[in-house]
Amino acid sequence: MLATLKPRVTSIIDNKTKDVNARLLEICELLKENVAHYDWVGFYFKNGDKNELKLGPYAGAPTDHTIIPFGKGICGQVAVSNQNFVVPDVMAQDNYIACSITVKAEIVVPLFVNGENIGQIDIDSNTPDPFTSEDERFLEFVNEEVAKIL
Repeated sequence: MLATLKPRVTSIIDNKTKDVNARLLEICELLKENVAHYDWVGFYFKNGDKNELKLGPYAGAPTDHTIIPFGKGICGQVAVSNQNFVVPDVMAQDNYIACSITVKAEIVVPLFVNGENIGQIDIDSNTPDPFTSEDERFLEFVNEEVAKIL
């Protein structure tokens, strides 16, 4: 299923009539609308020279977490580790920042430009333990495409 979305992601990235944020928002909406277990999809980016992430385009319920310090929560940990982080059960994580009581699982995949971790894609799911290696590979592909326009 995820593989069928790849050409659509590439098409969004290649659409130079829209600015970068509009294309990122379109990707968030595409993933949220087409993947049943993606309930919130958003991008976070390094906030200038600060050791924190700033919320970028997203699709889903509004969040209070517009700034996340490095090391805090799943997103903040990925900013430091440069590794994918799949959380099958958010309640089992000590360093988890709750966005919504309905969220059961989360996946965060870092976004690299020229080898530097400049942000990430963050997905919350209301389904327990829904993420597989297929989700990880797909989101790595999404981030590789996004990196082309950043």
